[in-house]
Amino acid sequence: MGSIDLQKINTEAQNGLTHHLETKTTPEILTLINNEDQKIAKAIAKEIPTITKATDLCYETLKNQGRIFYIGAGSSGRIGVLDASEMLPTYGVKDAFCGIIAGGDLALRLPIEGAEDDFEQAKVDLKAHNFQPNDLVFAIGASGRTPYCLGALDYGHQIGAKTISLAMTSEPEFKAVSDLSIAIISGPEVVTGSTRMKAGTATKMVLNMISTTTMIKMGKVYDNLMVEVQATNKKLEERCFQIVKKITQATDEIVMTALQDSQMNAKVACLMILGNHSAEKAQELLIINPLLGDYLN
Repeated sequence: MGSIDLQKINTEAQNGLTHHLETKTTPEILTLINNEDQKIAKAIAKEIPTITKATDLCYETLKNQGRIFYIGAGSSGRIGVLDASEMLPTYGVKDAFCGIIAGGDLALRLPIEGAEDDFEQAKVDLKAHNFQPNDLVFAIGASGRTPYCLGALDYGHQIGAKTISLAMTSEPEFKAVSDLSIAIISGPEVVTGSTRMKAGTATKMVLNMISTTTMIKMGKVYDNLMVEVQATNKKLEERCFQIVKKITQATDEIVMTALQDSQMNAKVACLMILGNHSAEKAQELLIINPLLGDYLN
C-alpha cells in the first residue's frame, strides 16, 4: 500500500460540492450528479485540437489498411469494447475498431482481480490479435497510469505502431509513451474515485466523437445519413428504406427493388437509382471511391 500517489490523479480528488451525500434527498443527489455532468462537454471542448489530431491519425490508419485497438481495464475497457462493437451495425465495417479489455471478455460482466495491473498481458493480448505495425494502439484509462494500458503502449512502440492514449487527469503517465495523449480534466467525481461516472461519460463522448468522425471521413455517411447501416432487424430495414427514399426521392417501388438487388445496401441502392447503374457496377464504383457524394453532386 502507498506505492501509488493518488493525489496526483485528478479523478481521485474529493469533490467539495458533494459532501454529506447520505443526508440528502433523492432529487438533491440527482441534481448534484446532473450539475457535475454538465461540466463534461466543456472540459472536452478544450481538447478539440488534440482530439482532432487523434481522429486524423485514426483515419490515416484505416486508409492504410490498419486497425484501431481500444485497450483498457474496467469501465474504460468496457466503453472501448462498446464503441468498437457498434462500428459493424452502424457503419458496416468489421474489425476496423477492435476492443480489448484486461481480463478478457469475462471482464465485461465481472471484475477480474489484478487484470489491470498486468503489464505483460497486454502484449500477449495484442499478439493474439496479430497486431501489426500499421495498426494503432488506443489506450484508455481514467487515471492515466493503468499498467495494462502502459504495456499495450510499450508494445506498440516496440513494433513501430502509432499510439494514442486517453486519460481523465492532467499529467497522465500514458503521455510519456504515447505518440498522442488526450487529457480531459473531467474533475472530481460525485462519489470520490467512482470513475464510471463523469470520467466514464467523458470517455464515451470522446470515443463517440473520434469513431464517428473517422467513419464520416471514410465515406460511411452521406449528408447526415448512415448509408452503410446494416439492416439486421425490422427497424434498421425501415431505416435503410427511408435513407434511400430521402436521398433519391424515388418511388417506394423503385427504392424497394434497388434495396433487394443490392442486398439492403443503402449506399449501393442510391447509386443504382441516381446513376442508373446495376448493383454490380455501383459496388465497383464505390470500391474505387467510397464517397457517395462525389457521384451525386
